Amino acid sequence: MSRRAATLIFASVLILVLGMVGAFIPVPYVALRPGPTTNTLGQLGKTPLIQISGARTYPKSGHLNFVTVAYQGGPGNRIDLFTALRGWLDPDVAIVPEEAIFPKNVSTKKVEQENTEEMATSQEAATAAALHELHLPTTTTVVVDSVQQGLPAAGKLRPGDQIVAVDGTQIKQTPEVSAVIGKHKPGQTVKFTVRRAGKDSSVDVTTVASPDKSTPGKPVVGVVLREKFQFPVQVKISVGDVGGPSAGLMFSLGIYDKLTPQELTGGKFIAGTGTITPEGQVGPIGGIQQKMVAARHAGATVFLTPTQNCSDAVASAPKGLRLVRVDTMHGALQALGALRTGQGAVPACPSK
Repeated sequence: MSRRAATLIFASVLILVLGMVGAFIPVPYVALRPGPTTNTLGQLGKTPLIQISGARTYPKSGHLNFVTVAYQGGPGNRIDLFTALRGWLDPDVAIVPEEAIFPKNVSTKKVEQENTEEMATSQEAATAAALHELHLPTTTTVVVDSVQQGLPAAGKLRPGDQIVAVDGTQIKQTPEVSAVIGKHKPGQTVKFTVRRAGKDSSVDVTTVASPDKSTPGKPVVGVVLREKFQFPVQVKISVGDVGGPSAGLMFSLGIYDKLTPQELTGGKFIAGTGTITPEGQVGPIGGIQQKMVAARHAGATVFLTPTQNCSDAVASAPKGLRLVRVDTMHGALQALGALRTGQGAVPACPSK
């Protein structure tokens, strides 16, 4: 064998070895895949996914499925280059930068904790939205969720405090607090009426300019608020270790369906996604492509799609899956009624 041939063989082998080694180098990307899909009218193991006490419920046989996205990768458990390349070639998989799922300086544990909290919040909002549609009375209060250390509210307001009034204005929703504080300039005092351990007291807090660079000069006191609800019925939703807010719409429909005698689905396999507010507004979610694939694989023929996700959904909808556009829970109920009876218009995601 000539020296030149030997050199070429050695170089080729070296390139092959380096390529194989390089394929297993961890890369800062996350693979998003279709995840499990679960019927809100069904069971999780032997437990009904939605359990309601304090009101009559009705047995259901249809499907109102929420869908999820499974992810692979992340800090401390990165995927390798080969997995990323294979995902880029798979139309059902999305390869996204790690920071899109795990922001810098935020631990994986913190992200998972936030997802769990968002899931709990979405369940409460879904219950409020469903009971609102059923015209069942719900009492709403605003409470302190957390206090930011180093800002004026620290040491004055506590987690669990109910905000009864701000500067004499009675408070029913969290935006009302921000609206009153926003009328002040940094350095001015805001008077909070707080209910703590059943007793009302007045707490003065001085505003400061927001340390957030995206809102320079905005007056803040350093509290995170949330709305707390008192419902006339008790609703418990069991979803295991699923997190995030995107199942809100389907939870609200499942609760509504269980509390009404007629089945919403009309025998169809309905799946969908979307965040929900207590007032029933439906918001956009991430991973729409993977969620549609998961729904279709499970047998869904109709997919409830938030309006703001319609463009992406139309571009990648699986064959045989009808996209129904939704803005509100009320609109979703009307669309399901039209699908069930064949009467009335069914809003569709517009084609590009």
